[in-house]
Formats: sequence, C-alpha cells, structure tokens
Amino acid sequence: MMSERSTELDSLAERWGLSSLEPAGRGLEFSVYRAQGRDGQPVAVRLAHRRFDSNANDPQVDTRALLLQEYEIARHLAAHGLPVAEARELVLADEPASPDVLLSAYVPDDGSDLDSFALGKLLARLHQVPPPGLKLVASEGVPTASAITARIRRRWAEIGHLVDDWPGPPDASLIAGRLAGLTEDSLLHLDVRSDNIRRRQGRAVALLDWSNALLGSPSLEFGRLVEYARYPENELDVAAVRSGYARTATVPPDSDPSLSVGRLDAALMLALVFLSEAPDPNRGPAAADHARELALRMSARHT
Repeated sequence: MMSERSTELDSLAERWGLSSLEPAGRGLEFSVYRAQGRDGQPVAVRLAHRRFDSNANDPQVDTRALLLQEYEIARHLAAHGLPVAEARELVLADEPASPDVLLSAYVPDDGSDLDSFALGKLLARLHQVPPPGLKLVASEGVPTASAITARIRRRWAEIGHLVDDWPGPPDASLIAGRLAGLTEDSLLHLDVRSDNIRRRQGRAVALLDWSNALLGSPSLEFGRLVEYARYPENELDVAAVRSGYARTATVPPDSDPSLSVGRLDAALMLALVFLSEAPDPNRGPAAADHARELALRMSARHT
C-alpha cells in the first residue's frame, strides 16, 4: 500500500493525525493518497516523487514550484467562491531526499457523466476572477505569448526525435503574430478534462491540478478544450461548453488567431504524451500527424 516514501508518509500522517492512508492516484511528478483526518473527513495528500523532474514535454520540472502554485491558486480561487480542493497545509522538506507534500481536502466524486454545459458556466466564472499575483510555473518567467511560442518550437523539435521525416517547425514569427493580441487578464486552467474534474450529478465540485495554469485570453483555454475533446475519455462536449460559457461571457470565436495557436500547443503536448510519456502505437503517430496538419493549416492561412 505504501510507496518508497513510506517513512515520510508515516511521519506526516502522525503529525496531521491521519489514518487509513491509501493510494488514490499517480502521475508523472506526483502521487496522491487518500486518508481520514482527525475530524473524520477525507483528505488528500499529494507528494512529489522527486525535487526536480523531466519528461518529453517539460525537460525542467520544479515540483516544489508546482506544489506552491497549487497551494496558492487553490486558496485564491476558494476565496472567490470557485470550486477547488481546499488547500490546508504545505510542507517543504528540509532534506533533498525527502518529499514536499501538500495536504488538501479530498473532494468525493459520484462517478456521474460530466455536464459540459455546467462546465462552460464554471469556466466563464473562472476567467472572470481576478488572476492571482503569482509567477506561474508554465510561463517560465516570460510573458505568456513568449512562453507558448518557445514551447511550441521546443516540443516540435522533440517530436522530430521520435517521428521519421518530421518537417521543420512553423515560423516563430507566425506563432508570435497570432498571439500578438493576447491579453493576460484571465487565469486559465489549461488541463480541463474528466480526470481533473470532481463532480456530483454531473456538475463540477472541484477543478484539480493547476500545474498547467497560465495567464492569458480564454481563447487559449478553448483551443485546448477542442483538442482534448478528440479523446472520449476526457468527456468534453465543446458545443455544450460553449453554450454554458455564453450564458455569462463572450465565447472566443473559432476564427480567433490565438485559438489556433492554443490548438497547436495542445496537439503537440498530446503527441508527446502518446509518443513518449504514455506510449500508444496507434494514438502516437496519429496525434503527431494531426499536429502537423494544424501547423500546415496555420501556415496556409498566413500565405
């Protein structure tokens, strides 16, 4: 039941008065455990596998920075009435070999089908909340437009190491031009999919995992939603999301130039997931072909 972190977990469980600690999920950088708190309520314990990590999409991952970001965003959004998992305590390890750990409320999920219309209304609320005063990890210390332009080029090159006859990247000036009007007025989740949405009777009761968050225009969020919706397990009906969103906010049109960049950015990320991080002999090549087609369409519209 316990991982290689059993000693640290036992110590933290005693400190926090936790019982019935059991694995609840594992990703590239973090493991999540469910436990019972002193008050009898379920809690989630999220710990990093290591201090720094690397994968095909993100060669330099600072897991401490991601946990700090998760803690601060959750607290910020909870203060504005958004459904998140309440962040309770963050423990940063003194020793390099020990894990950083975040304790949060555990939000139950009833296993119901996702209500995409309600999700759209929630995303409109999210995009209208004043952004937190944080330097978000995914921005890599530069404006969002610059960060996305750079990571598209980096991920394009990474796919070139995995796919034969992979063409050269789209012109960086083309990407930058399509992002020229991008604002940083909204907090974007950029990983909205079934696995990151706890729900009750279809409605989201918590948005989880803010590792991909950026400040930007809602068009980037919709670009990623369109790409995620291509995979059934993400349970996204983009038309219904748009309808729900339109109840309180303006839906970015498909013609928005930054939406096409958001789609390419997401498609490249997914291609690397299926080619390298979670290899799939069918989805990997198909995802790479799709990303290449999106880039070709973008270039064709530019000429």
